[in-house]
Amino acid sequence: MAAEHPQAPEQDFDPTDDRRETFTERMDRNWDELLQELRVTQTGAQILTGFLLTIPFQQRFEDLDDYQHDLYLVLVLLAVLATALIVAPVAIHRALFRRRLKRELVTIGSWFARAGLLVLALVLSGSAMLLFDVVLTRAAGRWVGLGCLVVMASAWWVLPKIVTRWAARHDADGSP
Repeated sequence: MAAEHPQAPEQDFDPTDDRRETFTERMDRNWDELLQELRVTQTGAQILTGFLLTIPFQQRFEDLDDYQHDLYLVLVLLAVLATALIVAPVAIHRALFRRRLKRELVTIGSWFARAGLLVLALVLSGSAMLLFDVVLTRAAGRWVGLGCLVVMASAWWVLPKIVTRWAARHDADGSP
């Protein structure tokens, strides 16, 4: 098998992992895990996009000022982009199906998932910003939007980096 696809050498196991799986099994598992993550994210992004698409048909939409209209339009574009990025790995899978490019599929799928999460964070915080701007004040909207970005950046990117460093430090010194 390795000769047929020199980019993905078969291994009995990854010495850095306690699983005893071949390279192909590991790529299949990684792809399955990525799909599970995308299913959760995709549903939320699609619901948010659908909700945003209904807002102009509400009576109060005409009451929005220019800033709110512009922010709304940016949010719709970002929501569509987030949905497209999150769905892209499925479309790419269709194009690469049965071509023995699972490693490439997992790599590019992971990139699209990360990009989709980044754009989704902007849509979520921007949506909260617009809502608080309409209901309370522009300043409240900006503070809430910024707060949402900080929380998502902390939970989605900073915390995993902290956990990774903590685990590496504990692995290095042998402590549990």
